[in-house]
Amino acid sequence: MSRQITLDWNGQQLAAAIHYPNNSTPDTAENQRWPLVIICHGFIGSRIGVDRLFVKTANYLSKQGYLVIRFDYAGCGESTGNYGDYGLDELIAQTRRVLDYGLDMDCVDAERVTLLGHSLGGAVAVLTASLDKRVRSLALWAAVANPLSDIKRIVGDQVYEQAVQKGHADYSGYLLSRHFFDSMTGRHPFHETAKFSGDVLLIHGTADDLVPVDYCFLYQKMFWMRSLGQCDKEVILQANHTFSNYEHTRQLLETTGRWLASITKRKEDWNDWTI
Repeated sequence: MSRQITLDWNGQQLAAAIHYPNNSTPDTAENQRWPLVIICHGFIGSRIGVDRLFVKTANYLSKQGYLVIRFDYAGCGESTGNYGDYGLDELIAQTRRVLDYGLDMDCVDAERVTLLGHSLGGAVAVLTASLDKRVRSLALWAAVANPLSDIKRIVGDQVYEQAVQKGHADYSGYLLSRHFFDSMTGRHPFHETAKFSGDVLLIHGTADDLVPVDYCFLYQKMFWMRSLGQCDKEVILQANHTFSNYEHTRQLLETTGRWLASITKRKEDWNDWTI
């Protein structure tokens, strides 16, 4: 079962959908403690995703026993506001607002909270996790690593220069502000990886023409340098940025599901051990 909600954030309304596990309902949630997965979409995306990627993800994971929340950042999808007015700090704040809501639900296991971020949402997920200890694990799909240069490459130099010089620039109907770009200056999620001690999954496609697959290997190297937390990686041959091919989507979801299950199993295996 799923239901639609809206969350207040800084005078805006964030549209979201909650997927309950195993066909459960809010009425049957009493005495349940489910792991929580929050999906963070990418640049000018939505909680639906290209080719319904995030709908498919939520349906798949809810069948595996996870409570999933997918939401639209302000100015995207059905949320109010103008996306281009907000920078990285505001995207992080919106993600934490959804975390607040999810962890206020009595049926959520606060020890099993995962942010699943795609593209720019992956960078936002890393930055959020580096600040918010409530995040226990990260699943990063085709994650952006250098937000300013990556978004500049996507929108083009002309759009960027117009935003800087005139204050705003139109890109695909989204009015991107100078603040949107300025907020990314000097922000490198790579540098924040050491602040997160939880487990991480990295997945990237070799045919991604928007975000280089090399980022997957660089992220892995940085996460491996930590003293705590494991990092797993999966590279999907010929997959594009949104894993649009049916087989690539299947690999993406099954890999993510197995990894989440392995975290649960490891936690259960160690629960009986004390030092």
